[in-house]
Amino acid sequence: MKTLYTTVDSPLGELLLAGEKSATAPGGTALASLSVPGQKGGATVQDDWTESAESFTAIAAELRAYFDGSRTGFGIEYAAGRGTDFQRRVWTALEAIPYGTTLSYGEIAARIGAPRAAVRSVGTAIGANPLLVVRPCHRVIGASGALTGYSGGLDRKRQLLDLENRRQEA
Repeated sequence: MKTLYTTVDSPLGELLLAGEKSATAPGGTALASLSVPGQKGGATVQDDWTESAESFTAIAAELRAYFDGSRTGFGIEYAAGRGTDFQRRVWTALEAIPYGTTLSYGEIAARIGAPRAAVRSVGTAIGANPLLVVRPCHRVIGASGALTGYSGGLDRKRQLLDLENRRQEA
């Protein structure tokens, strides 16, 4: 399948969006990746990708609304077939974390029925999340409440949590 991409300005820096055509997705594109500048393991534009800003109009609008505080969730279709079964279970648990709240890695493990000892595996799966911001891995914190691990950088994690907390307080 052909990969489409575009970039979108955001408070986190220029976001790289990559996706595939989809007959069922709003705007006709299923999102496969959302990366921030300097992201550990983030996507980079490949020679066979096609730039297509118009394919991401609906997704870009949702992102702008999220960053301006008028949207608390996303109606974005994700490209299928990404990740292992375990990763997909963890990612589904991430999607269920309400806006403006946080959970620990241990709480995510419990939600997917994994033993407490699986906390490192949960952290690894969260670190492999290809959809920063829209699949809210930034809402997962350490058991002590400390900000830990975010492939986009802890400053961006704090920025996203602050954005959501400000909206909750308004």
